[in-house]
Amino acid sequence: MMLLAIEQGNTNTLFAVHDGQTWIAQWRAATDSTRTADEYAVWLSQLLHMAGLQFGVLDACIISSVVPQSIFNLRNLARRYLHVEPLVIGENAELGIAVRIDKPSEAGADRLVNAIGAHIMYEGPLIVIDSGTATTFDVIGADGGFEGGVIAPGINLSMEALHAAAAKLPRVAIQKPQRVIGKDTVGAMQSGVFWGYIALIEGLIGRIKSEWPQPLTVIATGGVASLFHGASLAIDHFDPDLTIRGLLEIHRRNSGGA
Repeated sequence: MMLLAIEQGNTNTLFAVHDGQTWIAQWRAATDSTRTADEYAVWLSQLLHMAGLQFGVLDACIISSVVPQSIFNLRNLARRYLHVEPLVIGENAELGIAVRIDKPSEAGADRLVNAIGAHIMYEGPLIVIDSGTATTFDVIGADGGFEGGVIAPGINLSMEALHAAAAKLPRVAIQKPQRVIGKDTVGAMQSGVFWGYIALIEGLIGRIKSEWPQPLTVIATGGVASLFHGASLAIDHFDPDLTIRGLLEIHRRNSGGA
């Protein structure tokens, strides 16, 4: 089995290849909802070639996307160039978990995939923090069920909003300041965004834990999660592979464990 897993967020799209034993290649592209199946194919074929692969060896595909208008083109990529019918989270993929929110159809594909990726790796119950365009805090029950959570603006959105709304504030890189009290404008902005997000994370973790009857293990993942590594004792584990592990597990559940 050679699986192409596609995980599309609002900012970036990950393409990863699994050979049945391990992930052998991963590539990222900027998410563009107008990109056609043929455009994806031209880009992906070059990267496959550089890795010593080609479309012909890929015989399965799974897609998770939070950009509904892109799913049509990603599905056509699988049909036209891999000659397979892809599993699509939220459409034809059985997840095998309970979704315990008022409107289960509103649960984002990425959040459900993360729930599965976390549950098979860590003993629950869990809090999964995914730092991307938005920062999500999701509670996963001991049985792997999705219990709900919190959605907050992502750290990059906050920095961009600060620059866009205040004429005299520059666009600055996000990094961990050595001190909280900034000595210039850039330092003050970096401190406010970075340590402000640490306070957001720690505050929400504390409030979630106060509402949950059992101890919760906290897992962080996502594109900017590494920024917070070592900055907070509230996070128990950093796991960059949470989402693709979840996609692989969903594929296994839908293909008889193959």
